Amino acid sequence: MDLTRPVPPAPYSFLPPVPSFTLTSDDMTEGAALDPAFTAGGDNASPHLSWSGFPKETQSFLVNMFDPDAPTPAGWWHWTIVDLPLEVTELNRGDGASDLMLPGAAFHVRNDGGEYDYSGSAPPRGDRAHRYVFAVHALDVDTFDADPDDGATLVAFKAVFHTIARATLTATFQLG
Repeated sequence: MDLTRPVPPAPYSFLPPVPSFTLTSDDMTEGAALDPAFTAGGDNASPHLSWSGFPKETQSFLVNMFDPDAPTPAGWWHWTIVDLPLEVTELNRGDGASDLMLPGAAFHVRNDGGEYDYSGSAPPRGDRAHRYVFAVHALDVDTFDADPDDGATLVAFKAVFHTIARATLTATFQLG
């Protein structure tokens, strides 16, 4: 099957602009290819993430990973965590495995694969390199209005109204 199609825009480019802050990782670099350990065909481990420089008004964080290049009309949500408390500014490698790895009241919502965890990169074989956008959203609420059964798209929609700043880190992955 020929998967030739236009390249979608960066996923946050059409949302209201918000200030940025810093997102880094010990496991990946902006614009570089993901290590197979963070893919569905590898260890399926969530990468390390660390963030700083967010606004002092921040009350909690939402973390997600989105593939705008998935061959669907709406991309593919691989990972969403809500209710990360203000004092949490880092996720260790593998923390996306389950809610048991998360601090306090933080929890995963359902990803597009129907699971409640990190789902590693899995582009169709032979497709172009996909972009995987890891984002940390600084929110103006300490408890986000979400239920674990909410889909990641619904959570992303609700987050627009509470995001006061956002940090992103984009990596790529392609199967030959």
